[in-house]
Amino acid sequence: MTELDLPSSGWYVLANARVHASLTAAPIGPADADGFVLADIAVADGAISGIAPKTEGRPVPPRSVDLAGRIVMTCFVDCHTHLDKGHIWPRRSNPDGSFPGALQAVGADREANWSAADVEARMEFGLKSAFAHGTKAIRTHLDSIHPQETISWPVFQALRERWAGRIELQAASLIGIDGVRDGAFFAALADRVAEARGILGAVTYMVPDLGDLLDTVFRAAIDRGLDLDFHADETDDVAAVSLKRIAEKAIEHRFEGKILVGHCCSLARQADDDVLDTLDKVARAGLAVVSLPMCNMYLQDRRHDGTTPRWRGVTLLHEMKARGIPVAVASDNTRDPFYAYGDLDMLEVYRMATRTLHFDHPVADWPQTVAATPGDVMRLEGTGRIAVGAPADLVIFRGRSWTELLSRPESDRIVLRNGARSDATLPDYAELDPILR
Repeated sequence: MTELDLPSSGWYVLANARVHASLTAAPIGPADADGFVLADIAVADGAISGIAPKTEGRPVPPRSVDLAGRIVMTCFVDCHTHLDKGHIWPRRSNPDGSFPGALQAVGADREANWSAADVEARMEFGLKSAFAHGTKAIRTHLDSIHPQETISWPVFQALRERWAGRIELQAASLIGIDGVRDGAFFAALADRVAEARGILGAVTYMVPDLGDLLDTVFRAAIDRGLDLDFHADETDDVAAVSLKRIAEKAIEHRFEGKILVGHCCSLARQADDDVLDTLDKVARAGLAVVSLPMCNMYLQDRRHDGTTPRWRGVTLLHEMKARGIPVAVASDNTRDPFYAYGDLDMLEVYRMATRTLHFDHPVADWPQTVAATPGDVMRLEGTGRIAVGAPADLVIFRGRSWTELLSRPESDRIVLRNGARSDATLPDYAELDPILR
């Protein structure tokens, strides 16, 4: 049996697979310096039926596919995306690459073009791309400024049903925190989110009544049993401390749901004492944080005076992780005015995170940031871990080490879903021509 000859039924063994110890549900053997264990993974009836370390002298199991040390990872979890914005760049680019330029361009495109058919076509394209790359769960934010919420949420619900069994799809509402001042609108939006089994979300910034507005958001979530997802402090302004305010309100309200906060860029610019106070409160409140390295590198500290950007735009994941704060990285925007590139490929995200945030030397358990940790934040029990009894949702790469894996695009990776090789291919950009012209 050749290495690519995967049975379409019955059972088989992925022999000599290189598995990262941080992605296994239980220890399976001693790991090398980068955290890898050479193992045999048995697959039966679409699930992982066994996993055992490779020991010297042990015979090759029957019905084996010899991977010769290739890396095998669990399928990815992408916990912060904007599928509804995706791929509008060809018809609405960002004139200067700035954050204000992105806001203006997206607002104009939304008003002019975001019909149900338009949003559905672009979201479908994004899901096809993510699925082909090996992602099995996605949370997307949905622009919910009236009347867009009446269009995009029904589209999301239809897509979630259509993609069930392939991608676990979640959605969070996205409005500016000042939109919460309209009590009737926000209550109706929260009801819509609850009806769609979504997550209540908002973009926070330092408005004078931020505390009161956060109180309203927390009460709405508590009353409806909703989790929360915030965009916070996506700026280099050291006075932007809404992450701290969110943590304080979570403690004050004794919030028992999950809270994910994205970006938190300004934290890296603040004084050490302020940083320590914020991190202590975030840990106490039980918040999780997701950094978006590709988009924030693109937007933050962009200068138009002939000088080079001076900082990376990412938040303090090492310090957070040291305090037990769950941390993740994710795709964020894709080919829209907030980020002109990207393809919802979580390997690309992890590669960028490794280089930008120094997820290496040691590798430690940083691979969890694209798998187990976002899976837990999204309440997807067991997702993002290689475990006996779990679905055989795996990605087989050519690379046999981190330096091999993260040095090439791995465009010929093999995606397994329920133990069977996926035949999904990346959609052609020409599919979007009818709506982008």
